[in-house]
Parts: sequence; structure tokens; C-alpha cells
Amino acid sequence: MQMVVGLGNPGPSYEITRHNAGFMVLDLLADELGINFTINQYQALIGRGTIGGRQVLLVKPRTYMNNSGRSVGPLARWYGILPAEMVIVHDDLDLAPGRMRIRPAGSSGGHRGLQSVINALGTTAVPRLKIGIGRPREGQNVVEYVLQPFSKEDWKLVSPVLLEAARALRFLMEGGTLEEAMNLYNKIKL
Repeated sequence: MQMVVGLGNPGPSYEITRHNAGFMVLDLLADELGINFTINQYQALIGRGTIGGRQVLLVKPRTYMNNSGRSVGPLARWYGILPAEMVIVHDDLDLAPGRMRIRPAGSSGGHRGLQSVINALGTTAVPRLKIGIGRPREGQNVVEYVLQPFSKEDWKLVSPVLLEAARALRFLMEGGTLEEAMNLYNKIKL
């Protein structure tokens, strides 16, 4: 079984904010695969399906971003999923809008939601797919920035990346390796 976790904040006021890029990618992937988020377990909405003969869980924690590990850790234990069998999808301030990056492991880079997941799993060896949202303007508060919707200019750059991220996840779920996915998708700049 494989688990794909999109990080974000629940509720309509956060739905189209920069910090919800992970949720946006999972929604696109679920639509493409015909998977509905019908399970509510361990403070998460879960969609379950089969891709390429493998069981997959699409997970959207409802704990708010900074506490995502409170949901991901118990779910991983309940379903017997190892960190290497997961992909965490999240926004990244250090990547420009229009970019995405797949990584097999690493630090949280200051992303509190990812840090919560790392803490809950007890390892930094968790594959992740980062969606570039860029940095705020000088003097702009980072928290306010990530909780705002994308500007029209940034949305033109980000929306194709969200679709490409969903394709990259599907590639992984259909049996592609992380190394293959990194070679295919990390080079793309839309």
C-alpha cells in the first residue's frame, strides 16, 4: 500500500491559499483517478483506490498545517505504511512559482507542516513533492503570504505545475521509482 499526503489547512477560507498547494494537487489526482475522499479517520479525509494493482491512500490531514503529523503518524501505523511508501506534497517558499521538486528525504527546510510529519514518523527519510510558491515581497509577513490566494500572475505559473505534480504522483503510484520521477519531473519548468 502507498500513501500520498497533501498538506494544507481545512475549511473554505483556506481552500485556494498558497499553503494549500498540497490539497490542490491531491484534489486533481483524486479527480483524475476517480477516487473520492469518503473516509474520515485520524483527523484526516482519506480517499482509497487501486492503481496499477496497488492499494493507495490519498490523505488530507484536517489538523491544520502545523499539526499534520498528528494525523499522518497514526495513519501510517494503522495501515502499516513505512515512510518510504509515502509521498508528502507541500508548498515551498524556496522554489519559485512554476517549479516543483521531488526529493527522497531531507530536512523540513523550515516548513512546519513537514516538520510535524517528520517528528511523528521519527525520520527525515520521507519522500516529498514540493510545489513552488515563491517568497513574499520584502517587508511582507510570511504567515500572511502563505495564507493568501495566489496572485493572478503566480496562478498562471502554478496551475500547470499542480497538474504536472498530479501526473508525477500517478507515475510513482504506477510503479515508477523516485529516481525516475526526479529525472523526469525535476527538470520541468512551466
